[in-house]
Amino acid sequence: MLITYWLNGKKASADIEPGMMLYDFLRSQGCYSVKCGCETTNCGLCTVWVDDLPVLSCAVLAVRIDGCRVTTLEGLQEEAKEFAFYMGQQGADQCGFCNPGFVMNVLSMVRRFDSPTEDEIKEFLSGNLCRCTGYMSHMRAIKKFFKAKGKEVRS
Repeated sequence: MLITYWLNGKKASADIEPGMMLYDFLRSQGCYSVKCGCETTNCGLCTVWVDDLPVLSCAVLAVRIDGCRVTTLEGLQEEAKEFAFYMGQQGADQCGFCNPGFVMNVLSMVRRFDSPTEDEIKEFLSGNLCRCTGYMSHMRAIKKFFKAKGKEVRS
């Protein structure tokens, strides 16, 4: 099937197999930040944006991006660096395997919410699995990032 899409702001076309998963397709296009840790939609490592909404690319057929805008971490380097600073500062960046999917969701969240509660943040990030931390350092990093963006996290 021939599909046309925008990947990280650049228009492209590809001839793909109808059953190809978005995760596999994006990696074939050089988007190596897109990782797959479970293939069961339980870990969040494969999170990308399709038309600015976070999706789990291991559960989406690549043909679904026809006519859509797809954003991976490769397309958000400056914002990702900014948030990564707070992750490092708060000790949230340990092995780093979960970071791409986690960062994609945090960057989406900061676009959607002006003053979320801690419970809203936890709910939004509930699909992101990190095996190294207890998430307290993640929450501190998120709060500092929101503050840097002129937003607040309510208790």
